[in-house]
This record gives sequence, structure tokens and C-alpha cells, in this order.
Amino acid sequence: MELEVDQAKLNFETHGNPKNSPLVLWHGAGCTLRMWDNVIPGLVGKFHVVTFDIRGAGKSLNFDDSEDVFSFEKYSEDLNHLLRHLKIGKFNLWSMAWGTRAALAYSSLHSDKILSAVFSDASIASADVEAQRKGLKKAMARQESMGIKKFELPKGWNVHINKKNADLSLTAAAKFNLDQAVSSISYPFLVMTGDHDPNLTSSKDIVNRSASGNLKILDDVGHGSVLQRPDLVLENFLSWHNLESLHTFCSYPESSNEFSARPKESLPVQWLPQLQHQTQSALLD
Repeated sequence: MELEVDQAKLNFETHGNPKNSPLVLWHGAGCTLRMWDNVIPGLVGKFHVVTFDIRGAGKSLNFDDSEDVFSFEKYSEDLNHLLRHLKIGKFNLWSMAWGTRAALAYSSLHSDKILSAVFSDASIASADVEAQRKGLKKAMARQESMGIKKFELPKGWNVHINKKNADLSLTAAAKFNLDQAVSSISYPFLVMTGDHDPNLTSSKDIVNRSASGNLKILDDVGHGSVLQRPDLVLENFLSWHNLESLHTFCSYPESSNEFSARPKESLPVQWLPQLQHQTQSALLD
């Protein structure tokens, strides 16, 4: 489906019963709404799921020649247009990697709209591409040795109509004060990051700086967790929502298999070459 907004046309999809609690999924850098295809079937029974491509990415078009439109403020306006179109007020949020940067910016601008959030592979620090690659290789080797199923990548997860605009869309992160965004979090949230993902350091910091956050460290998982282990991230996403009311905050005992209110100190083989050949900022971020 498409929605015309200010000098742009947003590509979006909805899944599930509109009477269920709304859940917005925000894609990562270099990705499209298709990146969520392997987890959506497990979500539609409990949520009204909304996915979208930010302007310039995927099938969303940008008609404004100014690079100023590639900003988290503009993406937030676009999302609000979409929410009004769908008659959605408050909603739950799930984002991955770079998408968490965008989601944090949105929530700092419109915190009254967020019921809860799950931030996968979260980081507001500079991306370390080489460390992501090394961690990914280690995670893949571990998963292979354990006989963990390799998941096929969703078709079109990284296909963009306009590659130039898709690249420009990522410049928004450098224009926004994400430190301030983290400090403003007031809603319950879960940060869920793999133990082989260098973003884990920043993930821990995000949780430490808030009174309403939980941390889940995913064993034997590298960067890009939603793509490589959709089964594991979905299980933990649903468990967190079952254990915690969307309107209250609880903490859980520290354990590798349980959610922690304070941090403790498998990817398909065919995805790795695509990551290794990424020449710009970190894929997914």
C-alpha cells in the first residue's frame, strides 16, 4: 500500500486484526520493510502490525531534492501521517540496529505515543563494521556447530528503487542528538542484542541510563539478529510482552535466559558476503 505525504510516497503494509494492540516495526540501515517477513507470522495473532519503508528506502519515494528531508524529524512526521491514516494513536514499537536510532529519535519527539519498545541490536555509538563482521563469523560458526537452523533471507529485504536516496536516508543519524533521546525514555523497553554483536556495549549503556529498561543478551548471535535468528528474537519479544504489562515496569532476575533490568558483564551463510562487500556505513548499523 502507498500513502502520499509531504513530497514523498510511503510504502507500508498492515497485518493482523486492527482491533489488536498496534505494533510498528522500524527497519534497519540498508533494509526495507521486508526484513520483518520471518517474524510477522508470529506477531499477527497478538498485534496489529504496521511495517513501512522510510522515505527514500525500499519502495518509498522521495520527491524533494533537498537533503534536509533526510532527517529523523521528517521521518517522524511521515510516520505520524501514516498513523493518522490508519487511525492509530498510541502504539508498541520494535526496531533493529539503525532503526533503533530512528525509533529513539521518534520517541523523544513523541513520547506520548509509545506504549512500549523493543530495540534489537541497539547502539547510539559509532558503528564498528569490522567488529560486526568478525562477531558475525564467530556467531555463524557457533550456530553451525550447534546445528541451528539457517533461515532464508526474506525476498527484497535490501532492494531499493532508488539506491542514492536509500543511502542518503541513512545520513539522518548524524543530525540528531541521540544521547538526549536516550535520557528522555520514560516508557518500558527491552534492549535485545547478541553476545557476538559489538553493539552490545552501547546496548548496555542505553539500559543503564534508564530506569525503565531491560536487557536481553542473545547467546551465539551476531549483528542483524532479526534476519539471522527470527525464531529467537520472536520468542524473546513475545516472552517480554507476556511477562510485563505494557503500562508497568518490572525487573527480572539476572540470567542468560531471563530478562535483566541491569546488564551483566545464526546467520544464513548467504548473508555474510553481502555484509563483507558493504563499503559504506555498517549495514543495518
